[in-house]
Amino acid sequence: MTVNVGLIGAGNISQTHARAAAAIPGVAVVAVQGTNAGKAQELAAAHGAKAYSELEAFLGHRPMEVVIIGSPSGVHAEQGIAAARRGLHVLVEKPIDVSTERADALIAAAEDAGVRLAVLFQDRLKPGIARLKELAQSGGLGRVLRVSARVPWYRPPDYYRLSRWRGRWALDGGGALMNQGIHTVDLLLWLLGDVTRVQARTATLLHEIESEDTAVALLEFEGGAVGVLEATTAAYPGYPRRVELSGTEGTAVLEHDRIVAADLRAARPDLLSAEGDRNLSASSPVVSDASGHQRLIEDFLRAIETGSRPACDGPEGRRSVELVEAIYRSARSLTSEPVGGAGDRRRPR
Repeated sequence: MTVNVGLIGAGNISQTHARAAAAIPGVAVVAVQGTNAGKAQELAAAHGAKAYSELEAFLGHRPMEVVIIGSPSGVHAEQGIAAARRGLHVLVEKPIDVSTERADALIAAAEDAGVRLAVLFQDRLKPGIARLKELAQSGGLGRVLRVSARVPWYRPPDYYRLSRWRGRWALDGGGALMNQGIHTVDLLLWLLGDVTRVQARTATLLHEIESEDTAVALLEFEGGAVGVLEATTAAYPGYPRRVELSGTEGTAVLEHDRIVAADLRAARPDLLSAEGDRNLSASSPVVSDASGHQRLIEDFLRAIETGSRPACDGPEGRRSVELVEAIYRSARSLTSEPVGGAGDRRRPR
């Protein structure tokens, strides 16, 4: 049976969503909605779909069971809520939205409508990152002591100058951290658990934007580990994301999306692999390899069919926004900040 998918948004990331969905047997892209009529028509034509400029008309398209949202971050919840109320399952590009308040509203709307909700943090299903998760969970690193996470990326001035939303608080929710660094924020939470306190500084060092192009944060994890997170779009020409995890039994290093070093007391040569998605994200917003997105869309469709939990459901997708909000609060106040309401670890229903 064919699963009919509609796309909200027609920019770079929606093109990736379209390629990823179309590569899955039994999945058809049937409708595209975008405020740029030319881009929406072009993307729709490439997949034999129907183009819409108005959201309400798009949501009425049938047959359609699933929508994938790739619009500016600050309208994700609004559009996702509208889709859920029409009985459509919702897969939303990261971040889930730009505030936990909006994330909570979307999570509640999906639950009330009885539809599935997930967030596109495709790193969770990449083979090298999955091996790092298994290593951390199985005790292969022992007790994790420290983490260093660096996202030294670059975006040229036109990336912001020619956009109506990037780098703006209302629609991007921040800058290098909320947009580019959010994948690594999610990764740290997924690998190590909740952060209880942060101390941070942000700055706009290169680009003429409302929000930051550089952020540095000190993190204290619930499990006792401490860490440093750096994210920037001002590191010309752009370098791969790098995460180092050190524990009582050794150290593992992830570069972009594969483990490049694993120096452990108990050797694990199986962890090292040349396999990895070929992505130029360090220097370009264009995703050249859609395989990670494809795996996550497949996981979401499987969750719909079987009732299983998606790889990153709504409450999981909310966690990274909660931590970014705390980092921004700390940077504004020049103080350390608790995460999640002074240690309140409750999740939305």
